[in-house]
Amino acid sequence: MAALGRGDVSEPTPDAARMWRLFDAQATSRHLDVVARELQAQGRGFYTIGSSGHESNAAVADALRPGDPALLHYRSGAFYLARAAQVPGSTPIRDILQGLMCSADEPIAGGRHKVFGHAALSVIPQTSTIASHLPRAVGLAMSLHRAARLGVLRPDWPEDSVVVCSFGDASANHSTAAGAINTLLNAAYRGLPMPLLLVCEDNGLGISVPTPAGWIETAYGHRDGLYYVPVDGADAAATVRAAADAAAYVRNRRRPVFLHLKTVRFGGHAGSDAEISYRTPTEIAADHARDPILGTARVLVATGAATGNDLVARYRARRADVDTALAELGEVPTLTSASDVMAPLAPHDPDLVAEAAGKLTAEPASPSTLAESINRTLADAMSREHGMILFGEDVGRKGGVYGVTRGLQRRFGAARVFDTVLDEQSILGLGLGAGLAGLLPVPEIQYLAYLHNAEDQLRGEAATLSFFSRGRYRNPMVVRVAGLAYQKGFGGHFHNDNAVAVLRDIPGLVVACPARADDAAAMLRTCLAAARADGTVSAFLEPIALYHARDLHEDGDEGWLGVDTGEHVPVGRARVYDDGTGPADLLIVTFGNGVPMSLRAARRLAGQGVRARVLDLRWLAPLPADDVLREASATQRVLIADETRHSGGVGEGVLAALAESGFTGSMARVASRDSFVPLGSAARHVLLAEGDIVAAATELSGRHRTGGATGIRDRFLHRRTEKRDDS
Repeated sequence: MAALGRGDVSEPTPDAARMWRLFDAQATSRHLDVVARELQAQGRGFYTIGSSGHESNAAVADALRPGDPALLHYRSGAFYLARAAQVPGSTPIRDILQGLMCSADEPIAGGRHKVFGHAALSVIPQTSTIASHLPRAVGLAMSLHRAARLGVLRPDWPEDSVVVCSFGDASANHSTAAGAINTLLNAAYRGLPMPLLLVCEDNGLGISVPTPAGWIETAYGHRDGLYYVPVDGADAAATVRAAADAAAYVRNRRRPVFLHLKTVRFGGHAGSDAEISYRTPTEIAADHARDPILGTARVLVATGAATGNDLVARYRARRADVDTALAELGEVPTLTSASDVMAPLAPHDPDLVAEAAGKLTAEPASPSTLAESINRTLADAMSREHGMILFGEDVGRKGGVYGVTRGLQRRFGAARVFDTVLDEQSILGLGLGAGLAGLLPVPEIQYLAYLHNAEDQLRGEAATLSFFSRGRYRNPMVVRVAGLAYQKGFGGHFHNDNAVAVLRDIPGLVVACPARADDAAAMLRTCLAAARADGTVSAFLEPIALYHARDLHEDGDEGWLGVDTGEHVPVGRARVYDDGTGPADLLIVTFGNGVPMSLRAARRLAGQGVRARVLDLRWLAPLPADDVLREASATQRVLIADETRHSGGVGEGVLAALAESGFTGSMARVASRDSFVPLGSAARHVLLAEGDIVAAATELSGRHRTGGATGIRDRFLHRRTEKRDDS
């Protein structure tokens, strides 16, 4: 593939004003790296991964507009300073110093982390060190045109914006980078606009591990559809030209470019890293001859724009700027409480959500299955929310493996309902980018087991964006996940997966799990409304085995159909099933497939003279702890029927919530075994069964009358039967 910006001697030298701008940004960034280590030595600073040696990235910022979205490498100090110079009133030195000292007044993360980010500069904060921001960058580039067509593109990002994403040569080897770039090229191959400038800042090292010479060019220099632009960052004039040509190519052609920016690294990887332990003095000294600041200085001298004395004076003046800003800051305020730290984590405004849900309200429907209800609710929402898009594997023309999205592409078009590559990281990354662009993304993960290889897109990217930007950037997204177990005639552990602990462990992530049609409609409406109103990220966990269930107790009773009333359910509110015949002897707390099992168990218990009330959690995060405590207090006996695993399952959270709230009644739990789910009938040996619930409830209610609460709790926390009653 041909390259741009080769730095021919006949090409014009960049003008002096531009080179002075770059020199100022580069010199200031270098001084800030030095001050970072000085602050750490004084106990006032906490972050020393510097940008020294990478300052040639200032030329990339200078080639772009301040409104071009930027997702930056952590060695992007000079880029940040160069971009800020394009926006009057910016205070980049102050910003960076506040980040180094974890100041609560720092303008993007507010003392939560040292990141490069600022809403006025279109710099989206990234804490990634291993390319986990690349799928989001691809998603954002893919979404700009789509959002503009649908009329929801952010007003500060014109349709001809260029998305820039920088990363290191070691990160380029990560599977996340490989997958993201593959998705990028797949989209470009299909003719989709993909205005993404990838900037690989190649210093030849991943901490102490060298990148083989020529590897990045071998891996990315000859990829069809990816314009490859190599340049040595030590050659300032060539870097300016290459960056300008690459940016123009992306902007004008809406095609991706891989800018291979060769750099050096000064001062080790970070902090206590002593590179002398793995690099020779000769190697280190050789890098100093390739200092990008010296490269810029050479151009200024060669063109007569500066003398050596001018450059020294200018360099010292930039250190004086840093010292002045540091003195003005003094002792910075820091975050003083857990509530301060967590304030931007996952803002929830029930009134705003209710208002947004009201705009999605549908007319009451006829009785339907879970799958039919989800399909109808998605269609109703899409007809009202024109920026809403659905995507994933097989969701388009096929309509989903289980038919849940059937007919939606035909009704709303391929621009809003479409199939993706088979890569869950890229599916979630597309959702993250689409949400940034102004769309309301609803990606589907085909099976819960397929989420696990991509969960960092939720944990490390989706959950952190609002947290590290104080809500200035958000990821409004509802991730539909088909999951849980009990599929008959099909399965194995990749299609029957009961592991949800990883979702419940992500701060701020809402996890919804509807068991029947009416709840599915109401809860999906809530999740969509929360995404729009609060920027909430939700995992909407759909029990596959209940998708098409119609009956509850007997064949043909249609007791598991539900009627959508058009309303919504507040996040974190449970549902109670009670026949109203009198006080209950015990409460069964459950969710998902456990709900119909528990209701059938309650009928069997009634035949034994034990009256059970069933509480469906519905929300697995946050747990409806207040509702559970209220109902538990009324019965003083609680059985948790948990289809997830005994260790790390949802039931552990319910037990903890009851104990921490001071509940003194009897508690017991039955759960699935700590096992993967095997194929066929063998699954019955490790999954929670209706018979387990009946047996545990019977013993719990009998022991309560004889006062043996503690023994029951201990026994049932670990109880498993070898010979199962699965009826």
